[in-house]
Amino acid sequence: MADDTKTPVTEISDGTEGNASGGKTKDSEIPAVVPILPLRNSVFFPGGVLPLSVCRTKTVALIQDAVRDEKPIGVITQRDSDEDDPDADGLYQVGTIAQIVKILKISENNYSMVVRGLSRFRLEELVQREPFLKARISPVAEEKPAPSDVKLEALGINLKKLAREVIDLTPELPAAVGDHIESISHPGTLSDLIAAHIDVTLEEKQSVLETASLADRMQLVLELLNRKREVLQLSSKIDDAVKGEMSKTQREYYLRQQLKAIKEELGELNDEDEELDELAQRLQAADLPPEAAKAAQKELGRLKSIPPASSEYTVSRTYLDWIADLPWNKATEDNIDIPKAREVLDADHFGLEKVKKRILEYLAVRKLKNDMKGPILCLVGPPGVGKTSLGQSVARAVGRKFVRLSFGGVRDEAEIRGHRRTYVGALPGRIIQSIKKAGTCNPLLMLDEIDKLGADFRGDPSAAMLEVLDPEQNNTFSDHYLDLPFDLSKVLFIATANQLDPVPAPLRDRMEIIELPGYTFEEKAEIARRHLIPKEIAEHGITPEQFELTDEGLSKVIMSFTREAGVRGLSRRIADLCRVVAVDVASGKTEKHLLDDKDVVRILGSERYWNDVAERTEVTGVATGLAWTAVGGDILFIEATQMPGKGMLTLTGQLGDVMKESCQAALSYVRANSELLGIPATFLDRTDLHIHFPEGAVPKDGPSAGVTILSALVSLLKGIRVRGDTAMTGEVTLRGLVLPVGGIKEKVLAAHRAGIKRLILPERNRKDVLEVPEQARNEIEFHYVTRMDDVLRLTLEQDPFGADSKKNGDASAAPASRKKAAGSAAKASKTSKSASADAAAKKTAAKKAKADRS
Repeated sequence: MADDTKTPVTEISDGTEGNASGGKTKDSEIPAVVPILPLRNSVFFPGGVLPLSVCRTKTVALIQDAVRDEKPIGVITQRDSDEDDPDADGLYQVGTIAQIVKILKISENNYSMVVRGLSRFRLEELVQREPFLKARISPVAEEKPAPSDVKLEALGINLKKLAREVIDLTPELPAAVGDHIESISHPGTLSDLIAAHIDVTLEEKQSVLETASLADRMQLVLELLNRKREVLQLSSKIDDAVKGEMSKTQREYYLRQQLKAIKEELGELNDEDEELDELAQRLQAADLPPEAAKAAQKELGRLKSIPPASSEYTVSRTYLDWIADLPWNKATEDNIDIPKAREVLDADHFGLEKVKKRILEYLAVRKLKNDMKGPILCLVGPPGVGKTSLGQSVARAVGRKFVRLSFGGVRDEAEIRGHRRTYVGALPGRIIQSIKKAGTCNPLLMLDEIDKLGADFRGDPSAAMLEVLDPEQNNTFSDHYLDLPFDLSKVLFIATANQLDPVPAPLRDRMEIIELPGYTFEEKAEIARRHLIPKEIAEHGITPEQFELTDEGLSKVIMSFTREAGVRGLSRRIADLCRVVAVDVASGKTEKHLLDDKDVVRILGSERYWNDVAERTEVTGVATGLAWTAVGGDILFIEATQMPGKGMLTLTGQLGDVMKESCQAALSYVRANSELLGIPATFLDRTDLHIHFPEGAVPKDGPSAGVTILSALVSLLKGIRVRGDTAMTGEVTLRGLVLPVGGIKEKVLAAHRAGIKRLILPERNRKDVLEVPEQARNEIEFHYVTRMDDVLRLTLEQDPFGADSKKNGDASAAPASRKKAAGSAAKASKTSKSASADAAAKKTAAKKAKADRS
């Protein structure tokens, strides 16, 4: 409610307060109810003169009423300066009765006036709020000093002495203020005048106003003056020290300029001196930290004493150039507009919601907490899913410089930390070089292919990266070349990797891992429409009016000419189509090229991939499994066959030890449960088994193919085919338990790409399916199992256990009647199988003899 005010000016000559007409105002003349003018950011004392600019509606109404009735007003300080309409709780309890001595109307609702402070009062209660405040008050009696009060006299002398010292230390106060203070004899008026002009807090001034006792009031002002004097003395001492240092610096500069002028007159000034002067200016403008500035000045002084022809001159000069060029404190302002950042991320990349969510979380926290350290993210996924381009998009969304640092093939620790200056041709490491290239101390550093870091006799680069990627240490990162601490805590690190296994555990622990799965067919189609096709059209110099790929054509490219987790191969195939159209356009054919699936086959040739799951599982002994690879998931066919022999097990397909053990475990399960499965117990006596994993040039290992191997064996021995629309994964134990495996997300996406409609997964992997894109989950029928007999019932076209088989039953716990029935069936089957085996053996021997004769 209170309007803008100026600092109160005291005009007191004899310790009394005059009214507008020049007469004196006594306490008996002050009404019991007065208008209240709240005052902001200032305390008004009796005897003071306060100029006011009035423009608020309530204040204008108050002034008009007071002038009309020639009544005094109450000026009281409000507690909260931001409150426009304070109530009784928002006002202090003690204020000053004031008389309007001058008023000037500037416009309709704009007045300028001057009020004079008369005496103190205490606010009892508010009696009116509209159209302006009115309050019932009680006067605060001013204590009359005794003529022979020695304490008041001593306090007055000390007040004047301290006030003179404070005025001398405050140049902005005019000297006349000191003379005016010396002329005042009334103790109360003296303390009020000093309190009004001293630079202390609002609460401290209000304490002086509320103190009625003269001795207590003078003691309080004396304490405030004494503290102010100490502050001013300390400030003056610091100012003198700074001026002395500045004078020393200016003197050195003056002498150097004189020396330079003398050398110019003598013709001795050379290019080296000018270069060193320029280097000194660059170092001064670089805003170096204290430690770096000290080292740079020391090296610069050493450089000036080295002959330019010396090899040390070049080493020292290069070192100083690096220090001057690094952005020690130069940073870009982050774009913390969350909706805009989300818009940028969505425009550049389709999908990848987990990464986008994490980046937006960082920006949100950065907006709320300005000193937050940059996160260290690691994007893990197969090639072509957009890890590197995502880093560029994040840099654009955040508003930071982007620098890509490739770690592929890096085997030397000095590549990270740099070489020491004692070596010829030494340079800083890649981290410092990237910071210099960015030109700011807070860029986005893309650590590409961090899983390709190697190690040899020259050191382990991954160990050097531990300090770089540790938020608790990288604020003092020390490069061997610089040998100075450099703050990397403001850098936003984003690493990329195809797989986490090669990354050492301590380094992996310092990064926040975000996995990027492969894309579904629909996601690939959307990415191609939004990004790949417009990009390739622009890069090949054609226009959208000259090239269009139909939905059927795009589907053919994705399904028949690419099979990958990412979209890099898809981009190449689209580029192949664009080049053919570019040839026609360059030859003068300007009509639009509308390419359908037939045109795609004509241009790209025969189909490279097709869905052969159903064809390959038409025979018994073939099952479809799922595999995880560094480039995403894939389907895996497992073939089993039998031949006359002596019970040998042959494994082919370049298998690792774990996968070989899975084959042996699957065979052991079949032999242990042969009666339950209706397979002769002696089926291996005259039979050899061969399990083959196609694509033999590709190494294979891991336990996740256990259920697939066992399904293929049972399918072969029972003569029941595995369903062609079903794939499976899971580790199997000798007791027939199905254990969880890894890479579920990648495997499910591979099955989706291959057209699989049913998936058999371990029950404990149910939670991992939630990370699979919703579209793939909706198009696949999932079955979760805990035991192998469940797997066989779901995968084989017929129940291998027969109609009386008990689900989830353990062979070792089968009832006696069930064992007897199974034994009878096994005996019958054994007789039949033996006869068949003998006949097959004779037939094979005859064929072999015939072949030998020929």
